[in-house]
Amino acid sequence: MNFYLWVLVLYSAGLLGLGLLASRQVQQASDYFVASRRLGSGLLFSTLLAANIGAGSTIGAVGLGYQHGLSAVWWVGSAGIGSILLAFSLAPRLWSIAAAHNFLTIGDYLEYRYDGSVRRLIAAVLWLGALAILAGQLIAMAWILEVVAQAPKWLGCVLGGFVVTGYFSMGGLVSTAWVNVAQLLVKLAGFFLAVPFALHSAGGWEAITGRLAVQVSAPERLTRYLSLTGSGVEPFNYLILLVPSFLVSPGILQKVYGAKNASAARNGVLFNAVGLLLFALLPPLLGVVARSFHSDLPSQELALPTLMTHHLPFWLGGLSLAAVFSAELSAADAVLAMLSTSLARDWFQACWRPGLTPAQLLSVVRKASIGAGLLGVLLAVWLPNVVSALQIFYSLLTAALFVPLVLGLYWKRPGPQAAWAAIVSGIVTTAAVQLMRSGPSLVFPSPVACGVLAAMAAMTLLAFRQKWETAGRHRQGQE
Repeated sequence: MNFYLWVLVLYSAGLLGLGLLASRQVQQASDYFVASRRLGSGLLFSTLLAANIGAGSTIGAVGLGYQHGLSAVWWVGSAGIGSILLAFSLAPRLWSIAAAHNFLTIGDYLEYRYDGSVRRLIAAVLWLGALAILAGQLIAMAWILEVVAQAPKWLGCVLGGFVVTGYFSMGGLVSTAWVNVAQLLVKLAGFFLAVPFALHSAGGWEAITGRLAVQVSAPERLTRYLSLTGSGVEPFNYLILLVPSFLVSPGILQKVYGAKNASAARNGVLFNAVGLLLFALLPPLLGVVARSFHSDLPSQELALPTLMTHHLPFWLGGLSLAAVFSAELSAADAVLAMLSTSLARDWFQACWRPGLTPAQLLSVVRKASIGAGLLGVLLAVWLPNVVSALQIFYSLLTAALFVPLVLGLYWKRPGPQAAWAAIVSGIVTTAAVQLMRSGPSLVFPSPVACGVLAAMAAMTLLAFRQKWETAGRHRQGQE
């Protein structure tokens, strides 16, 4: 067996053992869903940062650095900015409401704020997007294994799916939080060591810029490539796409529900934001180094595995592989949590079996996590690739959820009809702009920006229409 494959098999066994050990704390459904709201700011920080440094923040961000240069810092940087806003706005406020009413999912809040139909609509959108993303995470794992360890695609999908489904189904958020601590340590060690070793292997920054200067025909192109702002278009679109997404991501908000108090919720999210901002420059740097060595890779996503296998010491290549594998797993467990808890709570209990006891709900959500994990593996094995799945998911999620969640939290007037109008108009507008637009995926106008504006306009119009109709009926009654 390939050395790298042995590293991942042994590492996976350790993660499963840690998940099994942590799962002994799980006695009831609230343990599984929200860790019985016992997470301190440190543990919340680690599980959030582990989930946020996933495929997009590693393979994707290195690939963006390879293609666009140092302006790719805004991919992870935008997530950090969104997390800062979340820390000082929604996180403590939503935690207080969730704790007061014993909410376990975002769907619980949406039904409380609007009605059950809004809850089911968002759950359906969430399921369609999240299942594709879970498959995409597993495909990314398989692809890295195929490049680095020469493992067939099906083996990578099965290994990744087995590990993430194993530790999550055993203990839910409790197991995930502790496994994420180990994954985060491996990720940070791998990437913080990879950057100086890669720079040394490339001969230093002057040697890198010298090779890049030979590759480009115009000096201004190199200046733009090595600038943190690039052409200006990419940072703008990263901000539009990711800042709102990190305010309303159900996977993040459900972890926030697990905080022990509002202060822990705020501080945990804020520490996570600082971690993302500190991490943001590492992947683009690795992408630039990879470009200086290999300017003609057939795909930008090959930049990280190529650098790992050809330009890092053998032992560091193994650690970096474990770091990337950890990134995929921690992002996948957040998606699996969205899928399984939404299915168990927002569909099975809310629609069909409202009288479930906590013990029965725990059994249902464990079965749902195993079923969702199996579906994700089958879809990943069947699909040849998932092109831009992460970006599409973020766009649809933001377009559907941002306005009813954020405006509904601070504005009491909009009702269920206004929420429906916002969700439908946001999704339709985002999809329409995406289909009509030609060219690269990250150019102006941003589909998600158009979708959010359309959703905001629809909710505002419906909210005031209901007010005018009520006022009209009141005047007729007086007459």
